[in-house]
Amino acid sequence: MRRIDIGPLIVALGSLVLLVSLFLDWYGDQTAWDAFEVTDVLIAALAVLALTAAVGLVAPEVAYVDRRWLPAAVFAVAIVVIAQILSPPPAVGGADPQPGAWIGFTAALVMLAGAVLSLARISFSVAIEGREPPQRVAAVDHRPPTTETGSVVHRPEADRGDEPAAADEGTGATEELDGTEGGKDPAARPKRER
Repeated sequence: MRRIDIGPLIVALGSLVLLVSLFLDWYGDQTAWDAFEVTDVLIAALAVLALTAAVGLVAPEVAYVDRRWLPAAVFAVAIVVIAQILSPPPAVGGADPQPGAWIGFTAALVMLAGAVLSLARISFSVAIEGREPPQRVAAVDHRPPTTETGSVVHRPEADRGDEPAAADEGTGATEELDGTEGGKDPAARPKRER
């Protein structure tokens, strides 16, 4: 069974959406690549760093970035995106944020939520192997036969000389409390000589 942390998956999804949002309109008819001077490259670099760290957490055999970079990269990208929405660059001339900016903002928040889940180590399990067929096991192999009423029928056992007849091994049979055996009177029982 393989356990997969859900936090890195959410971070990876948010990183991909953030990278796509850079090509959408952020202010007026300008994409993030047109509106920003250096911030667009910083956002893209942080998103790629977070994506690489998240993939390394999901598949450790392809880990190129240390896992400790994930929370820092996600926090930094969230701060940069929020700052650019609250304070637009001067090149846009006071234009309102467009859907690309809001998609980028949402992607940054999703990445932040994924990083928090990653730190909490919330995961789900995936079982890929096949299911084993059920095995039939008899509950009791050496049970004495019963009558229609469910009472146990006495099995005659070989006389062992001085030892009394032993109960069936493994059944845990007990003697009846009134001293009768199979409804017989104890006085009518043959006595053994020593």
